[in-house]
Amino acid sequence: MSLLTTTALFVLTAIAEIVGCYLPYLWLKDKAPAWVLLPAVLALLAFVWLLSLHPTATGRVYAAYGGVYVTTAIAWLWLVDGIRPSGWDIAGVALCLAGMGVIMVGAAQR
Repeated sequence: MSLLTTTALFVLTAIAEIVGCYLPYLWLKDKAPAWVLLPAVLALLAFVWLLSLHPTATGRVYAAYGGVYVTTAIAWLWLVDGIRPSGWDIAGVALCLAGMGVIMVGAAQR
C-alpha cells in the first residue's frame, strides 16, 4: 500500500472515529437530537471497517493510527470547534507524527 493511500485511509479512519464520538457528545450535552446517534453508530462501524483495511498487524496499525488521529483531532479543533491550535498543540502533533513515522519505517523494514 502506498504512503498516500495509507495516509488517506488513516485520515478517513480518524474522521469516522471522531464523528462517531462527537455526535453522541453533542446529544449528551443537549446540543443535538437523539437521531444523531444513528449516524454516530454508522460512523463507528465505518471506523472499524476502515481499520480492518490496513495490511499490517493490528497493534502496529493502532499505534501508527494514533499519530494521524491526534493530527486530525487538532484539525477538528480548529475547523469544527473554531479554536486555533496553540504552539503546544502543533508541537504535540509533530511528536505524535514523528513517533508514527518511526513505527511505520520499522514496519517497512520487515
